[in-house]
Amino acid sequence: MIRNINDVPMNAIEMEGVKDTSMAVMVGRSDGAPNFALRSITVKPGGHTPKHSHDFEHEVYVVEGHGTVLLGDQMHLIRAGDVIYVKADLEHQFKSQGESLRFLCMVPAMRDCGEPTPGSD
Repeated sequence: MIRNINDVPMNAIEMEGVKDTSMAVMVGRSDGAPNFALRSITVKPGGHTPKHSHDFEHEVYVVEGHGTVLLGDQMHLIRAGDVIYVKADLEHQFKSQGESLRFLCMVPAMRDCGEPTPGSD
């Protein structure tokens, strides 16, 4: 399977604490990927993901734009080309600054409890 990041439709993330953010699953469980899902997330100017934590790690690659990421109690500037490791159970939040922020986020397809990871289809 080969997909282009610009060809997969983005869907608005509708949940508390989100502003102007959308996501597309680039590769996931519905594609037969048994271990990991790769998501593309776009945060429009002035937007943000929810401030949250969960019981799984994820790795992030910033494709374009710049903004900030909250990791625990520390805010960090991020820009295209940066790689971010978010530990399991660490509170985090992504915000765009001045332009859209787009990043790829890899998560496990299944949680330790055996349930599918949200956003891994």
